[in-house]
Amino acid sequence: MKRTFFICSAIILFAASASAQKDKPWTEWTEKDATKMLTDSAWSQTQKEMTDAAPSSGTSGSAVTTAAENKSAINAMGDAAKNTETGANVGQRSGSLAINYYVAFLTAKPVRQAFVRMIELKTPNTPPDKVAERRTFVDRDFSEYVIVTLKLEGTDKKKLAPAMQLLSGADVNALKDTTYRERKDGKRLALMDYRAPSPESFGAARFIFPRNLDGKPFIDSTSGEVRVYIELGKAKVVRRFKVADMMYDGKLEY
Repeated sequence: MKRTFFICSAIILFAASASAQKDKPWTEWTEKDATKMLTDSAWSQTQKEMTDAAPSSGTSGSAVTTAAENKSAINAMGDAAKNTETGANVGQRSGSLAINYYVAFLTAKPVRQAFVRMIELKTPNTPPDKVAERRTFVDRDFSEYVIVTLKLEGTDKKKLAPAMQLLSGADVNALKDTTYRERKDGKRLALMDYRAPSPESFGAARFIFPRNLDGKPFIDSTSGEVRVYIELGKAKVVRRFKVADMMYDGKLEY
């Protein structure tokens, strides 16, 4: 009975939290609001890989698991209710090492809003004219292309460092064979350009795709879902986004 009550309460709290963020102007988002938009939303997802930490005998762990495609509301609110931390700190407490792969559609307006809001929160003394100039990014025209970002963080330094090196030195022509967006019908759209991680992008790599295919939008409101696939060495980052959930202010944003 207690477990059922907790689950129901968690679902209600999650719905209330999501509604509050949606109704709140983005210029009033807290750091928690912006972080959620950038890591766990209709336009942003996190793929986690956990690796058993090496025991004291010197033998290395070999178990590696990948999180489910989407974190459930119950699990999310269960974590929140217990005030647990996510990502790297979870790995530290459980005796495991972790890598988080954060995938986001930067060209989706709510993600751009969260990106700008995060900068504003970290630089509160920015002159008003610079703030106004920065906010123009939110309304920039991205009608010709789509940008998907990938950011890596974690405690598994042995895997994290080589992965970061791959992103820093990646060649766009090589990436075209291992990176794409895919519709539910199996049609794929190859990479158009690539930008390595930089301080201005918060350390996120940017994968640039054309928005249209054969003169038409690659995805629309009837597409069902879109899959992002990125190979990073031996790691495969795979995220599925439900197109129906990517509506924002009455418009499909991606």
